[in-house]
Parts: sequence; C-alpha cells; structure tokens
Amino acid sequence: MLKTLKIKNYALIKKVELDFSKQMTVITGETGAGKSIMLGALSLVMGKRADLNSLHDKEKKCIVEAEFKLKDTRLKPFFDEYDLDFEQHTVIRRELLPSGKSRAFVNDTPVNLKILAQLAGFLIDLHQQFDTLDIHQVDFHIQVIDALADNGKLMEQYQATYQTYIQLQRTKQALIQEQETSLKEKDFISFQLNELLNAEVIEGEQEELEQELKLLEHAGTIKQTLGGLYNEISEGEHALLGQMDTIRSRFQQVESLTNDLQKLGERIDSVYFEMQEIGSELEQMAERTDIDGHRMQEVQDRLDVLFKLQNKHFVSGSAALLSIQADLQAKIDGFVSVDEELERVSHELQVVLDSLVEQANQLREKRHAVVPFFQEQVVDQLALLNMPHASFEVHIGALNQPGPSGLDSVEFKFNANKGGLLQSIKDVASGGELSRLTLVIKSLVASAIPLPTMIFDEIDTGISGDVALKMGRMLEQLAEEHQIVTITHSPQIGSKGKLHYFVYKEVGDNQTYSNIRKLNVDERVGVLAVMLSQDPPSKSAIANAKELLAN
Repeated sequence: MLKTLKIKNYALIKKVELDFSKQMTVITGETGAGKSIMLGALSLVMGKRADLNSLHDKEKKCIVEAEFKLKDTRLKPFFDEYDLDFEQHTVIRRELLPSGKSRAFVNDTPVNLKILAQLAGFLIDLHQQFDTLDIHQVDFHIQVIDALADNGKLMEQYQATYQTYIQLQRTKQALIQEQETSLKEKDFISFQLNELLNAEVIEGEQEELEQELKLLEHAGTIKQTLGGLYNEISEGEHALLGQMDTIRSRFQQVESLTNDLQKLGERIDSVYFEMQEIGSELEQMAERTDIDGHRMQEVQDRLDVLFKLQNKHFVSGSAALLSIQADLQAKIDGFVSVDEELERVSHELQVVLDSLVEQANQLREKRHAVVPFFQEQVVDQLALLNMPHASFEVHIGALNQPGPSGLDSVEFKFNANKGGLLQSIKDVASGGELSRLTLVIKSLVASAIPLPTMIFDEIDTGISGDVALKMGRMLEQLAEEHQIVTITHSPQIGSKGKLHYFVYKEVGDNQTYSNIRKLNVDERVGVLAVMLSQDPPSKSAIANAKELLAN
C-alpha cells in the first residue's frame, strides 16, 4: 500500500507531504487548485517521462518520493532480478534536475524508467478520466476474465510453453534461412568449380601456349629468315661454306710446317663443320615452320578461356587458377547440411504446439464457464448505479494462431440504453457511463486479482446525486480490502473517505502555489457543505454534509 507521498518543486507545488489511509483517502478542492497535479507528481515515480516545465523553480531540482508498505514477498523475485534491496518499507524516488536530466531510485539504488514503470505497475493502478484506460484495451479484458476464471497458474504454464514455442519458431526460421543461404552459396561455388573443372586447367599450360602463339604469329618471318640464312650458309653463289672450304684448302698447304699451324687448322675445320650443322638445322627448322592459321586460332581461343577465368577470380597464371579450384573443392566438401537439425526442430515444434493448443483449450473452457456469471454481475451492479437498462456482454473469439494469452480474443461489448446495439466500449460509453462501468468491473475482479493501490481521478465525472452516493458506497466497500485514493468533485464520494485532503491555492512571494491540508471532522463538514451548495454554505447543506459523514 501507498503510505506517504512527498512532492517538492513540482508544477504549482512548492512542498507538500501526504499520508494515506490503508482504506480510502479522498482528495477534494476547487477546480484548478491542483488536485490532479498530485497525480502528475505520482506519475513520475511510476516511470512517466517529464520535462523542465514540471519544475516550479527552474533553478532547483524536483523531487517526488513515494513510500510503499509491501505486505508480502511476492515482489521479491522482481527485486532480486534487478539486484534491488527488498524492504518492507520501500521508497521510490524520482528527481528532475534543472539541466533536464532525470534520475530514479528504488531504495536508494539507481534504476532506469523501464524498471521503475514495471515496479510501479505492481504497486499502483491509476485510473484517470479521459486517459488511455485499461478498460478500453482488449488485453485488460482477457486479464479480467482469466482472473475470474482463476487461470493464474494455468496461464503461467501456458506462457512458459508459449515462450518455448516462440523460441523454437525462431530457431526453425533461422535454420530455414541458413539452409536457403547455404544452398545458394553452394550452388554458386559449385558453378564456379564446375567452370574450372570444365576448363581442365593444366599447370604450366599457359606459358607453353603463349610461347606457341608467339611462334605461330611470326611463322612467315621465321620461315623466310631461316631459309635465307640457309642459302647464305650452304647453297648460295657466294655461300659461306664454299668460302670456308677454299680457306681450308689453302691453309692445308702450310699447316704441316709447324705445330701451331696444325692446331689452328683444327680450329678452322671445327668452325667449318659447325657451320655445316648450323646450316642443316636452319634448313630443317625452315621446313618445319608452318603458317597454320587454324592452330593459331585454337591457341588464341584456349588462352582467352584461361585469361577470362583469371580476370573473373582476380589472379594471374594457371597455377593460381588451380589453387582456387582446390579451395572451391574444399568448400564443397566441407558443406554441412542442416536438414537433420531442421527436421528435429520441426518435430519438437509440433510437440510443443500440440501441448500449447491443449493448454489454450483448457483456458478457453474455464473462460467460457465464468462469462455468464460475470455478465450478470456487471449488469446488476450497473443497475444499482442508476443504469437499469444497461447491457453488457463478453465476446470470446477464436484466433488462427496461438497468442500470448491463448487461442482466444476477448472483448467487452456495452450499451447503456434499452434496446441499444452492443458495441465496443470505446465507441459507445460516455464519461459517466465509463466511470461506472470501470468501477463495477474493478470491484468485481478486485478479490480475484491482487490489484495494487487503486487511484481514481474524477471517476465521478458525469454523475451526481444518488448515483454518486451509490458509487461512493461501492468505493467504500472496495476499500475494505484494498487501498483506494479518489480525487473527486462529488460530496457524496468525498464523504466516504477515512482520510480527507483539501487542495487549495495560496499566494506568496508574488507567486501562486498549490497546497494541501488534512481535514479534521469539522473542516470536512464545511468543505462538503460548500460542495453541496455554495460558499458560505447554507444550514441545510451543513446538515446534509453531517448526514453524509454519519452514513
């Protein structure tokens, strides 16, 4: 329960401190005096965002501090999860600095706004008129039905199974994606490998082909040159061998005269015979050299294939292509199929889905079982609040796929008028009707859901008189088991509080402030009397106020 709320330098509030009844606390005051500012400050400790406009004095920080008494240890796992000190008297503090920075603390441990909002959700249920209300949200509708159906433990089991189901779905999808990616990659690598294999690259082949192409491209010049040289050496009119033969004959006439000449003669003979061999080889090479255009095209085409592959893989030489071919083959050999893992996960997913559907059907059965009683109670309670012709139904639809809450969609349908068409609450309920409907539903589920402190901001909007009195009695009854804080314009509801605060404006230091004070019995009579009539109140209004407080 909420024990105290301290507010400093927030909006029109300079500094206030409020204690709360463990049953029902009411807050009244003149319009514009700042009643809802209290809830704005409280929303800060609930994790709502704030800005510098929230600062009353722009040069000082704003501090909002709320102390809660935790009756049991059901929240201890939450505290443990975020490494927070669990204390029976837990203090949540929010600070807004002039720089615009915001800080939040739980029992003096810094926390972020997400954690703060989660914790506050366990502690405070805040209903504000014309705000985004739980009752508008279908998620709240299914929570109400599950609470009445006592689906708590079953829902925990279902949601645990659902999380497993979602995780397996993600795993399966990841495997499918991996399989598709792997197949695409394998196909691409196989294409590249086959391209190289079909090319039948041979190490050293490129160098040989380049040499052969060079020879083929100059075959005519080579053949002509070699033939000409052969004629000049062996066959021509002035052939070199003929001249050398004359030289040999003349030298033989003198070579026997000395040993030195004999050695020189041997050298001349050696040159002569060497030239004979050279001439013979020139002749043979000239005869072998063919001008083969077809072969030259074959060699060029083959080199084009090799160069194309090298350009594609950004390498040079046949050896580099063979190295890439070996790498691609190794990748193909190393591919691991995920088919078996995918089959295993798919089977496990089906088993979990079957279990999930079974649990969802159990939830559905229990939901349907409580709907008739719930509908009847809502209509009866609304009749007590002067809505005798109101109709209310719970529509449970079927989902195609399991969701976080099962296979059902739950939506409340409502109409306040006799014979009217049932429609979604957001489409048909006025402010006063919505206030009464909200109160009725929350009062019915309060015993089933461990609702935190419930705060109602102007839940009496659109109602007065006898309806307001009945609503006040309903809140008073609800406060017997739950802490209730109500901001109200209604004297009938204001009279039901065990603790009564009055919000007022005062002027000081040339500024207007909102302040709040706790009323004693006599002061309550006066405030309620003014709310019933005028200021100053009439004697009959004072008597009426006393009567309200007495009942």
